[in-house]
Amino acid sequence: MQLPITGHCLCGDVTYRADAQPLWQAHCHCESCRRATSAAFASFFGIKDGFWAWTGKPPATYASSAGVWRDFCPRCGAQMSYRSTRFPGEIHFYAATLDRPESYTPTAHCHTDEQLPWVHLSDGLRRE
Repeated sequence: MQLPITGHCLCGDVTYRADAQPLWQAHCHCESCRRATSAAFASFFGIKDGFWAWTGKPPATYASSAGVWRDFCPRCGAQMSYRSTRFPGEIHFYAATLDRPESYTPTAHCHTDEQLPWVHLSDGLRRE
């Protein structure tokens, strides 16, 4: 991705900037992410802490389970990011929030054991 990496919510209130390349880029098929986004899967990229910042209004945070926080816009409700004690030192931004979403290049599908049966993957990406 071209630096800086920037993104925003639906209404534009919550914005972010990252000044480092993603640690990884992947689609998540777990039930929690599907329910949080109301989508068949969620597309994320990870950025190391210290290399990103909220640049607009701060998001609201929902503790969706033990050790998991989901950040969203308090005005429009758009999901912005995911943080977890399972992944210390990084934040996971939703790819759909990118100002340049065409720059997103996933390399894997995660939690495919929870994938919906009507989602058929034929992109050749690694499955975890």
